[in-house]
Amino acid sequence: MNNKWIGIAALALTLGAGVIFQLTTKDAAPSEDQMVASIDSTAVKKEKEVFLYGINVTGLNIVEGTVSKNQTLASILSPFNVPYQIIDEIAKKSKSVFDVRGIAANKKFTVISQSASEMAQFFIYEPNPAEYVVFNLDSMDIYKAEKPAEYRTREIGGTIQSSLYVDMDKKDVSVAVINKFADLFGWSVDFQALQRGDEFKVVYEEKIVDGKVVDVSGIQLAYFLHNGKPYHAIPFEQNGELNFFDQDGNSLKKAFLRDPLEYTRISSRYNLKRFHPVQKRYKPHLGTDYAARTGTEIRSVGEGTVVEARYTSANGNYVKIKHNGTYTTQYLHMSKIGKGIRKGTRVSQGQVIGYVGSTGLATGPHLCFRFWKNGKQEDWLAEEIPPSEPISRANLAAFNSKKAESFTLLASIPLEGEKRLLAAVSDSLAIQGF
Repeated sequence: MNNKWIGIAALALTLGAGVIFQLTTKDAAPSEDQMVASIDSTAVKKEKEVFLYGINVTGLNIVEGTVSKNQTLASILSPFNVPYQIIDEIAKKSKSVFDVRGIAANKKFTVISQSASEMAQFFIYEPNPAEYVVFNLDSMDIYKAEKPAEYRTREIGGTIQSSLYVDMDKKDVSVAVINKFADLFGWSVDFQALQRGDEFKVVYEEKIVDGKVVDVSGIQLAYFLHNGKPYHAIPFEQNGELNFFDQDGNSLKKAFLRDPLEYTRISSRYNLKRFHPVQKRYKPHLGTDYAARTGTEIRSVGEGTVVEARYTSANGNYVKIKHNGTYTTQYLHMSKIGKGIRKGTRVSQGQVIGYVGSTGLATGPHLCFRFWKNGKQEDWLAEEIPPSEPISRANLAAFNSKKAESFTLLASIPLEGEKRLLAAVSDSLAIQGF
């Protein structure tokens, strides 16, 4: 009897040992499923690594800041245990990539280190919202890179209620696009005499970084309706150059820009009997005055050569440009003349030649713009400037195809009132079950 129970007990112990052995064996040699699970777990861990400016900063100490007024590279990095010798070396080495003397107030910077008590490993400076400069303080590598960007095409339509600038600005159209729009139609439309109800449509592309618009690529298509007359700006490449043309194939590009300042207000026109606000007497005003803030950029309306760039008691700081044997222009009362602008300098259309001011006989900041034709001062606003070459006969069929495509796109861009109408129609159809 006892032997029987002893035998059963021994068998149970043997089976139990087998089970334990199998469990131990499974733990020691994981199955294929367990290996996959382990690999997946490792992948998850890798996904949790943190990258900033292309640098693996997992577990590192990160300090972000904004450059204060008069701060330098040395005053920024010294609190992060960076020796002056390294700061000096990095400043010298970086000149070909980014001159650290250009570090400016209110710009963002980032410092990365192993810990708060150790010397910084990286210094990153953002000169603008789209770019950054990386200074590797260990290897002394310095490079500039662009932040990831996305591009968005905007199609904007609206009506004039106040002014081109105000009504476009209400739709979050950038100043750069407004200025380009005004330049395109400057010789066709008097933007100082717009009518309520005039219409505009524009297509352009925005560059977006960190959710903010940092740049625009220029206008791709534009339309303006003024006093019931339509004006189009259709892009087309001819003779290897992309320009804008109206619906009849005439080039919108002229030998001169319409205005020496980007979109602004004319405060005084050419007048042979104007009462002079400083001299207090009637005398001819042979120029066109543009009201603008001090420091506003003044641009040459066309290509040419600077024949004068100096100061006189009446004109203040001024620049005079000879464009060809027929035309000469002059820009008066500048706060300062542009860098490098001197007698003999060759300038291009749109180049900045100075800045608005009130030097000389001026009661406030403005630009007095003067225009000569064949040696005689003329009314700039009354001048007919010949356009560039129109669409050639050989390109007419291709242009008409582009025009039809442009008209279709413009027709699809609703004005503000049309948007409300479309929304009302859509709501009505939804209520009726359509």
